[in-house]
Amino acid sequence: MGKTLSKLKDLASRAGRWLGLAQSPPAPKATGAVVADRFDQMAWRETYGQAPALRELAEDLNERHDYTDDLLRDVFLAAYKVTPQVRGRKEMDPSRLVNHQVITAMTGSPEFEELHRETAGDPYAAAMAVLAQADALRRMLEDSRTAREQTQQAKDTEDAAQKAAAAVAEALQRATEAADEDGAVSDEEADAVGRAIGRAEKAGEEAEQALQKAAQAVAAATPGIRVAVRRALAEAAEAAREEAALMRAWGMEPGPLERMSYEQRAQLAQRLRSGRLGRFAELIGRFRQMAFGERARKVENAPGELVGITLGDDLSRVIPSELAHLGIPAMRAVFAARYAEARLMLYDSRGEQYTGQGAVIACVDCSFSMATPAGADGITGEAWAKACALALLDQARTARRDFVGILFSSEDEVSVHRFPADQPAAIADVIEFAEHFFGGGTDYQVPLSTAVELLEAEFNDSGRPRGDIVMITDGECDVTEEWMRSWNEAKHLLDFRCFGIAIGAGPATGPGSVLDALCDNLRSLDDLADPHAVADLFRVI
Repeated sequence: MGKTLSKLKDLASRAGRWLGLAQSPPAPKATGAVVADRFDQMAWRETYGQAPALRELAEDLNERHDYTDDLLRDVFLAAYKVTPQVRGRKEMDPSRLVNHQVITAMTGSPEFEELHRETAGDPYAAAMAVLAQADALRRMLEDSRTAREQTQQAKDTEDAAQKAAAAVAEALQRATEAADEDGAVSDEEADAVGRAIGRAEKAGEEAEQALQKAAQAVAAATPGIRVAVRRALAEAAEAAREEAALMRAWGMEPGPLERMSYEQRAQLAQRLRSGRLGRFAELIGRFRQMAFGERARKVENAPGELVGITLGDDLSRVIPSELAHLGIPAMRAVFAARYAEARLMLYDSRGEQYTGQGAVIACVDCSFSMATPAGADGITGEAWAKACALALLDQARTARRDFVGILFSSEDEVSVHRFPADQPAAIADVIEFAEHFFGGGTDYQVPLSTAVELLEAEFNDSGRPRGDIVMITDGECDVTEEWMRSWNEAKHLLDFRCFGIAIGAGPATGPGSVLDALCDNLRSLDDLADPHAVADLFRVI
């Protein structure tokens, strides 16, 4: 075995590049395209653990493709984070370059802004956005299979180059240990170092070529990814808007929703969509919006439009000339006497005044005919009546009045749903009220007697008179003379009002009908698609 003329330092110089790579390997590159802190990661893990649908989607994708867990996490975080930041391409692990391109295309599209308005800060909505894009993700992964194979090859060759660099360092270490005092090494050791360097150079070239091919493959797949992403985002945004509208229609505010677990919200959404009134959520929402607008117009304890002078004892409306008497000692007794007799001169006004104090009670007919669609829009009398009742529930809660929903059909079919003003209206109770239905005949006496008993109990307990009863029906029935007398006596004693809404132009609304005799105000309703036919009720109740 001979000695090479090369010194050890010459071998080290040739191996310098690879020696540095082996001694100071590059930091691991990112596998997630969206920058996330530990709280973001926690939100993803918690939501993923609570959402069986997400886990099923991940399992399905993982059977066919690699790194799909990272892709689902990125899609979730992009939707969830208030200001999502996408990493630069050079920061990414080569095997995740397709994922990175998907997220880049997603966050850069105008459709993403629409989706993000509904999902930012809401882990449930972000998870639903992921699920809404499931089919598109499957197609994108299939269509970008070649690009993903190229990026995986780039990752593999990069790892091979790193191993080759480590092999150079090992060969140089062995040569160092075998060198003599002058730093000369044997031919065998020198050749081993040279071969290691050659393999490292080849591995480095292959890694660079593979990375270039991967970039080209990703670029080729980008147009298809962008088209698929925009279509998927548009569909996801529409689904998010529909669910948000569904929740708003049922009076669910963002705060209580965000405090629910994923499972609770998923069950709630499913129940609202699939319940009896699921397809009438838009009608319910229109009713509540209309009622809100009418409340804004409503004049409560305000003078309204001045129309003249009247007499009374309302000191807030006394005209200036009457008030001037208080400045004259001799006239103060006259002012006091006129005040006691309610003969002070006051500004007269015209406005819709708040008058109710007692409970608001909605009696909703749940007979068989109320479930029959009326008109081309398919809206049923039941859907209209319950949408109106839910708006009345809002009305009562705004005015801090109790609300009671009485569902009725035949004589023995009555269901009472109470919503006290001092207690929150649980969504489960609201849904139970909205979904309950009998499908029998029509009887007025039992539900109206129940309403009177409730108003009487309220008056006896708290002294609040002037409740309001809203009777919504599409049928007609008789009542006994004795019952009618007791009804009129109760109205006089408790000072409540009864508003009647007859669905359809049947005999129930005719002059002299039973419903006409029962109600202070009766109107018929032909167009079930328009809630504004009863808008005035929400200004006077």
